Amino acid sequence: MTAYKQESHIRSILKGISWRIVATTDTILVVLLITCLTGHCSIESAIKIGSIEFLIKFLVYYVHERIWQSQMLNRRTEKHQTLKKTISWRIIATTMTFLISGSVLNAFDEIALYIALTELFTKFALYYLHERLWLKLPLGRIREYFFGKKQ
Repeated sequence: MTAYKQESHIRSILKGISWRIVATTDTILVVLLITCLTGHCSIESAIKIGSIEFLIKFLVYYVHERIWQSQMLNRRTEKHQTLKKTISWRIIATTMTFLISGSVLNAFDEIALYIALTELFTKFALYYLHERLWLKLPLGRIREYFFGKKQ
């Protein structure tokens, strides 16, 4: 186990982009699945919900990430801490998914609820794994990769 160290804003942004790519792909697939299962199959709605989520949730994710960063600074990185972070993000993100889905589909009904609940389970596992993978990437490596080693 290692201790959380101060991450750069660039790292948080890149982490947010990588998460949003995974999460948006999942959202589009979940929306497509749920709308097709309920007889209202719509790739357009799936892409629209995914696109809106990408933009809005990227900003919210960044703020969430920086808050957790400040709370966890110099603390030990343990799996239960990642679990707590995952739960806090899922509460925020699943609520947003329900609101975005309901707005795009023009109904806050069982379809929007099914989308949010399905995503709750799929993204819980995906987010946890994403967090654990990013914890394995040493700080500074991203800066070195994109901007070259400091002399």
